[in-house]
Amino acid sequence: MSAQSFSLTGRTVLITGASSGLGRRFAKVLGACGAKLAVAARRADRLADLVAELKAEGCEAVAIAMDVEREDSIVAGFDTAEAALGPVNCVIANAGMNSRAMAIDIDAEEFDKVFAVNTRGVFLTAREGARRLMAARAAGKAVDGRIVLVSSIGATKVLPGLMAYCASKAAVLMMGRTLSREWANRGINVNVLCPGYIRTELNSEWFDEEGGKKQIATFPRRRLMEEGDLDGIIAYLLADASRAVTGSVFTIDDGQTL
Repeated sequence: MSAQSFSLTGRTVLITGASSGLGRRFAKVLGACGAKLAVAARRADRLADLVAELKAEGCEAVAIAMDVEREDSIVAGFDTAEAALGPVNCVIANAGMNSRAMAIDIDAEEFDKVFAVNTRGVFLTAREGARRLMAARAAGKAVDGRIVLVSSIGATKVLPGLMAYCASKAAVLMMGRTLSREWANRGINVNVLCPGYIRTELNSEWFDEEGGKKQIATFPRRRLMEEGDLDGIIAYLLADASRAVTGSVFTIDDGQTL
């Protein structure tokens, strides 16, 4: 085993949901490992500072305006990324949203919105990346693709009041396993990451409330995870060291589901 097995030099990574939270952290980590980065988000104005930071650290990076609810926006985003950085060979489908509502109360429009972003958006992002990787392979170019779908511990654990979110993330988990099987002989590794609770913009308000504090008290270690707890796994899944890893589900949750 060599350090080169974990280097991301030569990798071009497109990350959705990169304007904040995990997506932003992933960009910083992967940039430090040598990857070129296309950071995508609907709120493109929030990407300017991130790109400036990445460039200051010696990383090639470009901001991409992308709305994962729209397939045309995803296609255009990949076009922009490839024009600036060259072919995208790694995709992290991270964009997501939450909806705090009991099943009896959530309206159909809100339910559809959660699935449009968390499930359909993840699928369209992964598929567009795979189509381009397959086209490159068909053209005789050596391509070793990596796709990571970001799910959640809510895919396998009931999180009260988050029915739509949990159902959408469970769909992502099975989607990842299915896509990995379909694309296994096309040079593409597909894996699923299921993080536990980390304080982000999606949940910070909840964890400041009494209910959120009580929830933390039920975790075996009585704490939330830190963003850095995912650094190792996200770099590994894009590196040469993970060449034989596909169709796997990685739960990184500090024991929160125990």
